[in-house]
Amino acid sequence: MTENVDPKKVTHRRFENGGNMWEWDDLQEKIFQADHSYKCPTYVHRTPPCQGSCPSGHDIRGWLAIARGQDKPPVEGMSWQEYAFLRMVEANPFPASMGRVCPAPCEDGCNRNEVDDFVGINGVEQYVGDWAIENKLKLPAPEAETGRKIAVIGGGPAGLAAAYFLRRDGNAVTVFEAHDKLGGMMRYGIPGYRTPRDMLDAEIGRILATGVEARLNTRIGSDISVEQLEEDYDAIFWAIGAQKGRDLPIAGFDAPNCMSGVEFLDAFNQGWVFSTAQRIVVVGGGDTSIDVASVARRLGHISHAAEKDTTPHDTMGFTAHDVAGTIRREGVKATLTSLFPVEKMMAAEREREDALREGVDIKGSVMPVEVVKDETGKAIGLKMCECDMQGMTPVPREGTEFVIECDVIISAIGQMGDLSDGLETLDNGKGFIAVEPGYKVKAMDKHFAGGDIVRPHLLTTAIGHGRIASETIATYLTGKEIEKRPKVDVHLFNLMDELRQRHLDPQPYDHTQGRGTDDADFAIHNYEDRASSQIISHEALFKGHFGFVERNKRLERHVDADNVIGDFEERIVAFTEEQAQAEGERCMSCGMCFECDNCVIYCPQTAVARVPKKERALGRYVYTDYTKCIGCHICADVCPTGYIQMGLGE
Repeated sequence: MTENVDPKKVTHRRFENGGNMWEWDDLQEKIFQADHSYKCPTYVHRTPPCQGSCPSGHDIRGWLAIARGQDKPPVEGMSWQEYAFLRMVEANPFPASMGRVCPAPCEDGCNRNEVDDFVGINGVEQYVGDWAIENKLKLPAPEAETGRKIAVIGGGPAGLAAAYFLRRDGNAVTVFEAHDKLGGMMRYGIPGYRTPRDMLDAEIGRILATGVEARLNTRIGSDISVEQLEEDYDAIFWAIGAQKGRDLPIAGFDAPNCMSGVEFLDAFNQGWVFSTAQRIVVVGGGDTSIDVASVARRLGHISHAAEKDTTPHDTMGFTAHDVAGTIRREGVKATLTSLFPVEKMMAAEREREDALREGVDIKGSVMPVEVVKDETGKAIGLKMCECDMQGMTPVPREGTEFVIECDVIISAIGQMGDLSDGLETLDNGKGFIAVEPGYKVKAMDKHFAGGDIVRPHLLTTAIGHGRIASETIATYLTGKEIEKRPKVDVHLFNLMDELRQRHLDPQPYDHTQGRGTDDADFAIHNYEDRASSQIISHEALFKGHFGFVERNKRLERHVDADNVIGDFEERIVAFTEEQAQAEGERCMSCGMCFECDNCVIYCPQTAVARVPKKERALGRYVYTDYTKCIGCHICADVCPTGYIQMGLGE
């Protein structure tokens, strides 16, 4: 046990001291009696919880196996980084971006949390994504053209992901974007110090290089009608995002210096700078509110605003100057309020800590009551009160009212779509597009939708929508019935594909009836794939196999409150190759063999043996000689990954 590990945590074992799982006191008796069960090892593939927690459906376990060197590249001369990149983009074409900004629900779900600490999945993803950009890797090109044309409306994460997967299938894809650049919320909703623009441009450029066409500065509904799209294209995917922020539901928010967080960030990311506001209050508590408050701290305020700079945006406080311009700026006081206590805010802990370090004043367990205005109608303060949360409903505490004096009030409490100017038929009445499973728009042929316009959530969720919708569109275009999606709807490891890429395909079936398949060359014997329906729990693992290994943590460039103004450099320091590989080695490979040899070593009958080296592939490392196996279960007991389950033999 390492010195920095909590001494209260001990290595997990399957059995308590003095106990065992057998009714026999003697292991020898267990072995002699075990053959009455008629059960032998079967190899059952299940989805690991990291992947089950990933909204984009990444094969995380797969590319961590590549990082640690277990899964070797199938092509001679290919680096492990390229092989891992190709595995990543099977589900998500933005590894460098998501490795930086995704709040990593995969790490929350990691079974390694039960041993010591989660695997640094985001760090490995960022490392591989950055390596791919530095080495100018390309995305796989389509193998053949289908002759079909598909319109993607919106160039954000959902739209670009769908465009990539649709193009990869051989479809002609055109992306329509209202802005002058692609990227959506990755560009216009997240500051550049979190998603560096050169990195974002590189990842978008790879998608365009596959043959995706982009038509910028084009708004569907006003510039091109929906009817025209239906006439020109075989299918339409709507990914227009949630571009309208929600106003605070309190009196006075109609003041000219009150705005939404989406409005603020869009203005900032298009190059506008706030004017003379010295005190900004942000109401929210999620990642967007953190971004708003942090951006406000970095921008500061200008001490003098020229007339030309404030028109026509004077009521909103924007100027046309570039953020990095030469205007003298001073510190702005940014206050962030949350209904929940600070420690229970929706925002990621890391983002919250950075905001505090940079000088943002965060107030928890408070709710807005009323906007305080001056005689001209402008907001000069926000009346608040302390509150308690009953579920998602705030309950005010009587007699706790107070006022935060301010120059600008920003609401970052939620978003909705903008379905005006010709898009009204898509509106479900709540500012969103209603879809069926598979992301087909309800009651509208040819139309599909995904991303925030369906359900505002994470960027990686939008990417997952785009991937799944592309599969649904492919089914629709071939005239097949759209079937129910699998229970565990992720990009699943496919053993047949793994064997095929290594030229280990099973032989054709000769349709001769026989007993069992243990010695047949046409079948993948004693293997069962339950990944589409089951996520493996840590309780199915032999966690005692894993010792305490400290997690590699990405360093961060911290900026204190005195130095934050004008600092828009990236904060995260990427992993080195050694760190990325070390995190790959920490992966417990839940639900998939990781070639530890435990079953081979501990089998008392030598019934379990390694597959000949030239015939090995991921998931096919060992086999069982059923003429020797007596069903003692020892191999299943000592399997760290839960890959072995006792079942019928032949």
